[in-house]
Amino acid sequence: MTAPGSARHAARWLAAGIARTWRVEVEGERGLAALRRARAPVLFAVWHGQLLAPLWHRRRQGITLLVSGHRDAAVLAEAAQRWGYRVVRGSSTRGRVRGLMGLMRSLAGGGVAAVAPDGPRGPSGIVKAGAVAAAQRVGAAIVPVAACASRGVRLGSWDGFTIPLPLSRVRIVYGQPLRVDPGTDGLARGREELQLALERATEAARC
Repeated sequence: MTAPGSARHAARWLAAGIARTWRVEVEGERGLAALRRARAPVLFAVWHGQLLAPLWHRRRQGITLLVSGHRDAAVLAEAAQRWGYRVVRGSSTRGRVRGLMGLMRSLAGGGVAAVAPDGPRGPSGIVKAGAVAAAQRVGAAIVPVAACASRGVRLGSWDGFTIPLPLSRVRIVYGQPLRVDPGTDGLARGREELQLALERATEAARC
């Protein structure tokens, strides 16, 4: 019988081994480069089910990743740390204050963070308010991200988490950065705009 710790290590190394064979195509990074030159705080937003490919693509860049405090998110947290992410446990719903405070601390002063705005338990593909509120508080630009693989395994989880198969063509699309206006109305508009932006990016990323 395989020990839980051994299973986690095996899953992490398996994911890394597969990822090295992907043929990655990227679209839309020009706007992101301008933000980084200006040292502006950036919050990447990607649907939970599409996380794996963008995480691999942006590994070892000192990005903070918000990961659910649920025990079943431990494998994702460990893999992200191995790939050079600073992991904050919590979420925009469960452990809300801890998660949002961790995001805001990372973004302050021009930092970069990433979040799945439909996590940690869904519904899949629906933006929740927490990440948008964090960006609003610190004046961060939200960059919508979507990914698709020419061949992949879609898990039976709530998010349909997708693992691109070896030698797959992986397409990653970065949408136009969004800014969240002040106030309650600004938060509501920001949430709606991010929802539409992620839907557009997902359509553009289709392989």
